[in-house]
Amino acid sequence: MSRLQSADRSDVAQIPESAISFPAFEVIPGTLDAGLLIICDHASNAVPPAYDALGLPPAELERHIAYDIGVAGVTRRLAATLGCPAVLSCFSRLLIDPNRGEDDPTLVMRLSDGAVVPGNRHADAAEVERRLARFHRPYHTAIEAEIDRALAAGVTPAILSVHSFTPVWRGLARPWHAALLWDADPRLTHPLLEALRAPGDLIVGDNEPYDGALRNDCLYRHGTARGLAHTLIEIRQDLIGDEAGQHLWADRLAGVLPAILADPLLHERRSFGSRTGPVPPIYP
Repeated sequence: MSRLQSADRSDVAQIPESAISFPAFEVIPGTLDAGLLIICDHASNAVPPAYDALGLPPAELERHIAYDIGVAGVTRRLAATLGCPAVLSCFSRLLIDPNRGEDDPTLVMRLSDGAVVPGNRHADAAEVERRLARFHRPYHTAIEAEIDRALAAGVTPAILSVHSFTPVWRGLARPWHAALLWDADPRLTHPLLEALRAPGDLIVGDNEPYDGALRNDCLYRHGTARGLAHTLIEIRQDLIGDEAGQHLWADRLAGVLPAILADPLLHERRSFGSRTGPVPPIYP
């Protein structure tokens, strides 16, 4: 009997802590010269062996429900080209979603795009807390550490979060090649949007197909609440499904970001508020 089958009959919180040895994050080292930190919340579709693939067949873990297809390759290439640090998650969003606040009801999904997730069926408050402690919080602590390292060196970094979206959703083709999602701080979003649209060969969405104002999500926590310039780029998955596409998009971004990041206004700590409501005071 697998651990998951046993957990389905009782409680996944009974999985021994010693059985879960799995990295929560990866940090790609970089210099502070670029004034940029790249984060990749949904880089991996990996599930710790103790969770027995959450009861899902391999094909489901290859779908967008498990991770953002193509983003790890884009992030690695972009970080290497710019020489800037990056933080990537090492676990599937189905285990726990690092781009959601701890109070978000979609933190641990029991149903995702038609797929029932057996390993999350009995994920009670104790098990959610276990996953927060072992995966979600260490990932965010790693991001905080990179930000703190930059601030201690006198550099106020901008943050770029790399995501991807499906080319078709509920039978409708999505026309955007990419999109920028943001809340209230326009400093990085507006110039990057202009730069990506300038050649005329791309349809770039502005807060579509998703809206970037999500309280307590990753960029709210590390960007909005800390007064750091930030934006989230979504790239259509069919464009970055292979290495060639990933390199193309990383190189495209690397071609425009240095000029944008040269603006000193991007490296000031400022509060722009949030469309979701009052924002806590900026903390160190």
